Amino acid sequence: MFIQTQETPNPESLKFIPGRTVMGDNDPISFDTNDTCENSPFAKRLLGANGVEGVFFGADFITITKDQEKDWFVVKPHVLGIIMEHFVNELPIIMGHEEELDVKEGSTDPVFKQIQEIIDTRVRPAVANDGGDIVLHSFVDGIVYLKMKGACSGCPSSTVTLKSGIENMLKFYVPEVIEVQQIND
Repeated sequence: MFIQTQETPNPESLKFIPGRTVMGDNDPISFDTNDTCENSPFAKRLLGANGVEGVFFGADFITITKDQEKDWFVVKPHVLGIIMEHFVNELPIIMGHEEELDVKEGSTDPVFKQIQEIIDTRVRPAVANDGGDIVLHSFVDGIVYLKMKGACSGCPSSTVTLKSGIENMLKFYVPEVIEVQQIND
């Protein structure tokens, strides 16, 4: 098994591409050191690797975020070993994965649906190439609230992406949008 790695705009995050489906059509999911990872022994093992602070499972990739005090040449071999062992043994990514019903504020609003479509079709595919994800949280009083995940979370260029890229695009296509703001966990 050959696992490709790809740098991301976030120097503390690295994208691992195992050449296999990770989450597929399921929603991407992230874990950090504060999570118990009860439903993902795989995420728990990855977070147990020395220097790993975050794990993000995308459709066909895994983004690992490391402690800024650690070097990739120390962290990367251990992470590669865990990923390889996991896929060779054909273990599940998420145990008993069930979709959570998350009713988002404004989700019945036609403007919200238009924003969601733009995020899903134009923004998320581009961001996935960089090892991350952006999720529409809500749209309230002209402000779009987005949650950044994976390599996008904590990335030095995420503010520029959010304001110069996404905000300008949404304002162009959806006149009701006044501003875009990032929300944190």
